[in-house]
Amino acid sequence: MWKEFKDFIMTGNVIDLAVAVLLAGAVGLVVNGFVSDIMMPIVGYFTGGVDFSDMFYALDGKTYESLAVANEAGAAVIAYGNWINSIINLMIVGFVLFMIVKAYAKVRAKKEEAPAAPAGPTEIDLLKEIRDALKK
Repeated sequence: MWKEFKDFIMTGNVIDLAVAVLLAGAVGLVVNGFVSDIMMPIVGYFTGGVDFSDMFYALDGKTYESLAVANEAGAAVIAYGNWINSIINLMIVGFVLFMIVKAYAKVRAKKEEAPAAPAGPTEIDLLKEIRDALKK
């Protein structure tokens, strides 16, 4: 049983999957940083200084200065601004992955394009050669 498990773990597919999961986590961190530190301030600037991460609705009907204050008070809140950030994050991640897959497909297509084999004699040429050889 141990040998079977070792063989399973050491197959290329499992190792490839592990590498893909680790890279996806790293890409996720980079994209989250890009969204929160670069994109959201730009979006906030064009929407009149709106900070989506601080948009919420308190279910108790009270008014709070910020989401952090509402959370400290223990109020039940719907933090729809965080949801908007998540959707923007998803759109950016989807676009980045689309661009990566598109570039990969383009590189792969170039590798698969084998140079055309040199054109050899046609069937007619071969038949003519055979005919000429038989005549001699």
